[in-house]
Amino acid sequence: MDWQGQKLAEQLMQILLLSFAVVAFTTGYFMASFQMMILTYFGGVVLTTLVTVPNWPFYNRHPLQWLDPSEVEKHPKPPPSANSTSKKKAVKK
Repeated sequence: MDWQGQKLAEQLMQILLLSFAVVAFTTGYFMASFQMMILTYFGGVVLTTLVTVPNWPFYNRHPLQWLDPSEVEKHPKPPPSANSTSKKKAVKK
């Protein structure tokens, strides 16, 4: 799963859980049944889990492009700059 796929999965999870909570509350309120509310919400949690947990293909639309090991050798890491390693604050007296 790529980064955008993770973001999509989290957004879907939040939207689905919230919508099932509203549907479950409404169902339980109008039927005057706490058991029906819990069962409706539990069904929503199961459906949300089936949608968001497996690595479905629509979560992999933006794959990361990794460098080959031969390319890494051609482009070495730049050395750290001297300013970033030896930053000392002036002490006021």
